[in-house]
Amino acid sequence: MKKIPSFEVDHTKLHRGIYVSRYDITPNGDTITTFDIRVKEPNVDFMLPEAAHTIEHIGATFLRSNDRWGDKIVYFGPMGCLTGFYLILNGDYDSHQIVELMQELFTTVRDWNTDIPGATEKECGNAYYHSLEWAKHIASEYLSVLNNITAENLSYPK
Repeated sequence: MKKIPSFEVDHTKLHRGIYVSRYDITPNGDTITTFDIRVKEPNVDFMLPEAAHTIEHIGATFLRSNDRWGDKIVYFGPMGCLTGFYLILNGDYDSHQIVELMQELFTTVRDWNTDIPGATEKECGNAYYHSLEWAKHIASEYLSVLNNITAENLSYPK
């Protein structure tokens, strides 16, 4: 099998940030942009699964409800390695264009003070596997990166 492009990224040089993982063209000629929303340093730290699950629920709800971006959201969910999330948008975008959106998303998670959306047995296949406390902690840490973002945090390392 051919090695997929995300495995070509040198994760020993990768920092927390926002990266374009790939661009895909649909059969209709539309562009789909996949972002690597890297909240933890690879091979150094990772999210607790229940915190990633909580961020996924709040994040997907926030993103799909967003007045500006909601109709462009294709997918938001955690990476298997638990160091970040994939955000897939319908359209051709770069990392700079979604910094403000990510600041808003992770501020929303940090400040969340009501029930986790979609966290009932009727709505979720693992309804009790959440940690709002840890989700808020991760969001707060990641906001320190987003609020001081540099070019190094917006383009994959060479």
